[in-house]
Amino acid sequence: MTRYFKKYSLHYRSLLAMGVPIMVGQLGVILTGFVDNIMVGHHTTAELSAASFVNNIFMLPLMFATGFAMGITPLIGEQTGRNELPQAGQIFRYGLFANGILAASLILIMGTLYFFLNRMGLPQELLPLMRPYYLLHLIGLVPVLLFNAFKQFADGTTDTLTPMFILLSSNLLNIIGNTVLIYGYAGFPEWGLFGAGVSTLTARIFTIVAGLCIFMYRKRYRRFKSGFFRLPSNRKLYRPILTMGIPVALQLGMETGSFSLSVIFIGWIGSTALAAHQAAVTFSTIGFLLYSGIGAAVTILISNARGSNRDHEIRPIATAGIHIVLGLILVVTGIMFFARQHIGYIFTDSPDVAMLVSAIVIPMIVYQLGDGLQITLAGALRGLGVVKPMVWIAFISYFIVSLPASYCFAFLCRGGAPGVWWGYPVGLSCAALLFFWQFHQNSKPEKIRH
Repeated sequence: MTRYFKKYSLHYRSLLAMGVPIMVGQLGVILTGFVDNIMVGHHTTAELSAASFVNNIFMLPLMFATGFAMGITPLIGEQTGRNELPQAGQIFRYGLFANGILAASLILIMGTLYFFLNRMGLPQELLPLMRPYYLLHLIGLVPVLLFNAFKQFADGTTDTLTPMFILLSSNLLNIIGNTVLIYGYAGFPEWGLFGAGVSTLTARIFTIVAGLCIFMYRKRYRRFKSGFFRLPSNRKLYRPILTMGIPVALQLGMETGSFSLSVIFIGWIGSTALAAHQAAVTFSTIGFLLYSGIGAAVTILISNARGSNRDHEIRPIATAGIHIVLGLILVVTGIMFFARQHIGYIFTDSPDVAMLVSAIVIPMIVYQLGDGLQITLAGALRGLGVVKPMVWIAFISYFIVSLPASYCFAFLCRGGAPGVWWGYPVGLSCAALLFFWQFHQNSKPEKIRH
């Protein structure tokens, strides 16, 4: 057994060296939402319910945009593997433009949705709290999408530390902003949920300003910068960016879409269910982002291996990534199981909400295996450049399997809010199995060469 794992030791070290900074940065992102929900939840439960709905609605466009930006990473990774750094910088330029166009499109779509909030069957007392918070999130799409492009570019160059430090700094800025704007400390007005939105928007603007300043003035990026500014226009580069980005965006968008649509089911159940759902989602995302860190590292290393013609390392890299994620799953599920009675009280003082959260944790634990495996295998497929099959796999897993299962467990089987969550492990396990099949087929030597 020791001999088996020893042959992957080099890949373990490489994946952790790449993945840990991504994990820490990702945890910084979720910590921002975590802190928002704790502070807002202790201000009023109604504000936590309003935040739950808005955050879940925006999760879909944000994850779609994240997926689109992730299409840049394997393109940058291959160019970096070939030591063609100016060309990588040129890809970043077009990736930044493409993300800016996507931001404008999402603002138009989500801005239209804003006028239909009162027709979604939500508790009327929450609408005055939701509307200003929603608009702040709408504005925040621009800095988020532009920073996504920078982050995926930096990750593709194997510089995962810089985005980590930027995200952690923005998280600290957000915590300070929350402290003074939610509760009205230090002479600032007590804005509650609106204050949390202002603080989050400020932190998001900071990320892209910091990222672009580092790109402009850091010596490491000099050769990338020469390609960014000096290489002639080549609009054909939009094609690989779109070819890679759109399928990944659709895959992540459909996964998130099933979660976001399920929050409408939760809204039908009531305000207490919405508050419990938001607390559970925030806590469960910690596991998702840990697995995503390793999945992103798998993408980077596989794309680098392809660029430098080390095809024989592709399957071992993916296998090592799965081993690490299985270890993380054991840790995460253990924490969830032993903390399940206390998680709700982190976010609110309401015993009803806390009790419902503890019931939701059980299906949350069950779906960790499927979630961790599908994230890692999706990262391996991105590294191979095999992204189109991910679209139909996501559609089947999340819309044909997961969403109907959530409805059946919640309403036909009378499972309530926990029933909605029991649909998730079914869909995620389906995705993991289909992603594994695709990776097995496309990681054969003759397929990689083709």
